[in-house]
Amino acid sequence: MSDFNTIEEIITDLQQGRMVVLVDERALDVDGTEMVGEGELMMVAELVSSEALNFIVRHTGSSLHVAASKDRLDQLGLGLMVPGSEGPRGASMVMSVNASLASGSGISAHDRALTIRKLADPLSRPADFVQPGHLTPLQAQPGGVLRRAGHTEAAVDLAQLAGFQPVALIAAMLDEQGEVASTPYLLDFAHQHGFKIATIKDLIAHRRRTEKLILLEARAPMPTQYGEFTVYAYRSLVDNNPYLALTLGELDGEHDTLVRMHSGCLTGDALGSFLCDCGEQLHRSFEMIAAEGRGVIVYIQHHEGRGIGLFHKLKAYQLQRDQGLDTIEANHALGLPMDARDYGIGAQVLYDLGLRRVRFLTNNPKKRVGLEGYGITVVEQVSIASLPNPHNIRYLRTKRDRMGHHTLLTEDHQVPASGGEN
Repeated sequence: MSDFNTIEEIITDLQQGRMVVLVDERALDVDGTEMVGEGELMMVAELVSSEALNFIVRHTGSSLHVAASKDRLDQLGLGLMVPGSEGPRGASMVMSVNASLASGSGISAHDRALTIRKLADPLSRPADFVQPGHLTPLQAQPGGVLRRAGHTEAAVDLAQLAGFQPVALIAAMLDEQGEVASTPYLLDFAHQHGFKIATIKDLIAHRRRTEKLILLEARAPMPTQYGEFTVYAYRSLVDNNPYLALTLGELDGEHDTLVRMHSGCLTGDALGSFLCDCGEQLHRSFEMIAAEGRGVIVYIQHHEGRGIGLFHKLKAYQLQRDQGLDTIEANHALGLPMDARDYGIGAQVLYDLGLRRVRFLTNNPKKRVGLEGYGITVVEQVSIASLPNPHNIRYLRTKRDRMGHHTLLTEDHQVPASGGEN
């Protein structure tokens, strides 16, 4: 019998105004090191009382946050604290607020509970809030945990599944030493207080069983220089972006299948740019899949420039050339994150194709993190060799030394890079 409750049990308790514990289970990264997970205490925002809020403050030892959908925050005129940036672990943080009707400074349990309920009240308007305040909302990604496997998205998803507005109160759980609480600590805490406890992984599985956020628009044979592939054209129901899956051979859930999740790069893939190794990785992936006789390449066009878009990528090139910045520094100089991509919808494509066990063609260990939450088991990370040139050697070293990529440089050039980087 599992130590965790079912999502159906969680939904029932939320509907009755109870708190629940959401656990982002600890897992091993590709190099075998333990990743730090988190547990958060959560309840539906519409039902938050002063007493409940006071309990959460005293028992979690961390800050309170209000998770809300983008649509809800837009209705209230509440924008991101720093547009285009991300908080810890990819969180989208909104400028803090108080309810304008708060009787005091806004810090008391009464005032903060009022603010939380007002954030969830469908009749609330922008004039009902003042900024800055004592509560920080977090904006959930459209598509929820099927897009990003975070506590913010999980809390919003659960509030909606329980029949409430897409707004929830969450607070990270710390132990007596002020450290991120372990899973055994969270299980003991839930048992001690009679709370239901569930994992984000189980919520993803629940949503995947009951809904799907991709639509297959077309399927056709595609002969290539590497063999006779089949192309599947999917449309994301979250943002209408296309996802192309090029498949070779018979696919099923039994075999360990080679998979490349490729971020589109117009300059590298189509124009032959020497400033990155994207085109080379794409062609090597085709070659490796063709040699094996089975595999999939998921081509994600809107991932251009690690998710910042074509124009911003070219501006980053210019900064690298003019100011000597590396690829990370250039993104930050533009007020953009190092990497803005997500792979949740891409994982749904793999699942829809029938894959369950994959050998992941990537040099980036972060790409595989979270895939198993979508029902995909990564049995191996297969690195792709790159042949450096004088234009991209610094870029490749930056990815290896600052981004943790397992870049297989086929020779250690000492020639300094010229021009920009991707």
